[in-house]
Amino acid sequence: MNNWGRKIIWTAVLILAISAIAACGNNNKAADSKDVQTGNAVAASAAPAETGGAAASEGATRTIAGEFGEVEIPVNPQRVAAIYLEDYLKALGVTPVVQWYHPSWGKQDYLNLDVPEFDISGSIEALLDKNPDLIITDGGADAAKVEQYSLVAPTYRLPESVLQDSRLILTAVADALGIPEKGKAVLAEYDQKVADGKAALQQALGQEKVAVIRLNVADKTVALFGVKNRFTGVLYNQFGLTPVPMAAEMTEFQSIISEEVIPELEADHIIVFPDNGNWDTAANQEAIQILDGPLWKNLPAVKNGNIYRMERSHWQSGGITANQMKLDDLLKTMVK
Repeated sequence: MNNWGRKIIWTAVLILAISAIAACGNNNKAADSKDVQTGNAVAASAAPAETGGAAASEGATRTIAGEFGEVEIPVNPQRVAAIYLEDYLKALGVTPVVQWYHPSWGKQDYLNLDVPEFDISGSIEALLDKNPDLIITDGGADAAKVEQYSLVAPTYRLPESVLQDSRLILTAVADALGIPEKGKAVLAEYDQKVADGKAALQQALGQEKVAVIRLNVADKTVALFGVKNRFTGVLYNQFGLTPVPMAAEMTEFQSIISEEVIPELEADHIIVFPDNGNWDTAANQEAIQILDGPLWKNLPAVKNGNIYRMERSHWQSGGITANQMKLDDLLKTMVK
């Protein structure tokens, strides 16, 4: 059923409701005047003092500035869809009404959310059925997609200026949800954890150079992630690790490199994860054999036991929860 069909049904329901109220009103007028006065007095004394204010607050809205202009959103949203931003909702203690999903890429399994999946490659009807009162999107939504989402519910597309920093995203999302103080508390805990982790990593590694690479299992290529990568740039700009020179000089998020280039990375530590599936996924086994080749076995990082196979789910996310999981991985594998 399309949106207009739903509106027609709701209009019919509203008309019936108004008619019922009018009928009740006429019946009341026919009642004895004394009974009416007594009934009104009882009703007035029984009614909660805050009812009117609560109802008004529930429907209250405010204006917030998004990437494509101002949007009117609920003051206290209750049913939120945060497309590819579910990580931040979980960190803030909010359960989304759906979880982002793509048939080719799956979903952010590390969040362990027990909510319906929303296939972003499919019909928006599935999102409409979940009746969100607010939709929040990141840089994956252009103006046309935001307009489409806006037919379902008020849609706040995060400003481009915050998308490079998970801390800024968390603050923006918390503000949109009307819980800025909760955002500050979560951020304070995160900052403390990062500060402690950074100190431990620096003590263990010093200025030893770190490379983050992804094994693209379908075409058996290797991608080097640069310092500006939204998934793993946090290792350098927040956790204090030293990037290999090639990654430090990159202006793009990632770069496909040949196996022959791997030794030129001059990496003391190599972090690697597959782009799809897990290390034990059957379809990945042929591509994984690359890591057992002679070029890899002769790398100093490999010889020293400093190659770390990570799970892709949270390593291919730049969310605040995922970043903390990355830090936990690093502390577990690098700090002896």
